[in-house]
Amino acid sequence: MAKQPHLLVEEGDVNDIALIPGDPGRVDRIAKQCENVEEIAQNREYKVVNAEYEGVPLTISSTGIGCPSAAIAIEELARVGVETFIRVGTIGALQADIEIGDMIVATGAAKEEGTSKRYESEVYPAVPDYDVLTSLVESAEANDEDVHVGPIVSDDAFYNESDEYVEDWNAAGLLAIEMEAATVFSLARRRGLRAGAICTVDGNLVAGTQKGADSDDELPEKAKNNVERAISITLDAVAELA
Repeated sequence: MAKQPHLLVEEGDVNDIALIPGDPGRVDRIAKQCENVEEIAQNREYKVVNAEYEGVPLTISSTGIGCPSAAIAIEELARVGVETFIRVGTIGALQADIEIGDMIVATGAAKEEGTSKRYESEVYPAVPDYDVLTSLVESAEANDEDVHVGPIVSDDAFYNESDEYVEDWNAAGLLAIEMEAATVFSLARRRGLRAGAICTVDGNLVAGTQKGADSDDELPEKAKNNVERAISITLDAVAELA
């Protein structure tokens, strides 16, 4: 199979399980908790690294921001052999009792984005694989970590999440909002693959705090620290899924 045009990977370059943060910088943060790290490719927003965790080979690949670039990553990684995708990201809370630094494991994602709708009707559910979902929850529990487990929303318009939208999502009981999971879940299901997502809260839209609003950095300090813990939970889940 030819080298993929965006990720610049080909068959034999990647492993069965891939962790997919949005941020290329988070690829390195994940890799620091692993062994036998090898950079495979880097192009545009995509950085692809292979590594091992507790003897389990895995691939770490960034997806960039939003569903269109995430869809390219899923499509190209699937074509060269990835069978399980776990999003390790950040997310904005939509419920008042969810704090910055908390972690959320998604049971589904509302499709407030356009990419998945090019593949299928918006009435089809964007849901994670059950085994991936339960492995993430069980890994958190094994590490004595509390996580919120429930539905989230994926949205395209970061700067157009108005009060009306936030109120509606809050009333619907959606836990939080991010920009990739709905397409990741939908594409994986359509391809007969597995997917899941664990995200660290970086702001609370109900409280009026948004990523970067109260800091010179993109993430508040508590969120930065808990991203590391979310990575640890995910890697332990990978060891169980392998």
